[in-house]
Amino acid sequence: MAVRPLETGAAGKGVARAIVRARAARGYSQRQLAALGRPMAATALSRIERTVRRCGIDDFVAIATALRASPHTFLASSSRDRGHAERAET
Repeated sequence: MAVRPLETGAAGKGVARAIVRARAARGYSQRQLAALGRPMAATALSRIERTVRRCGIDDFVAIATALRASPHTFLASSSRDRGHAERAET
């Protein structure tokens, strides 16, 4: 059986957008954010932000912590994004 790649779902896409917004608001480049906290390559962060790579829970918590935010903040933001998108489609 062929292995198919796992796609990033709506929540993951919303979290990725929230990470980009929070990083920009703090004035961090991808390289700067990747250097904070848990070691992560800037390319890994770039792939997470572009939803090319799924964000594991450990990376998610480390990114939120480095951005001085609760992981819940990113999840709530993701939920709001999905709600706006659903209303725009109707």
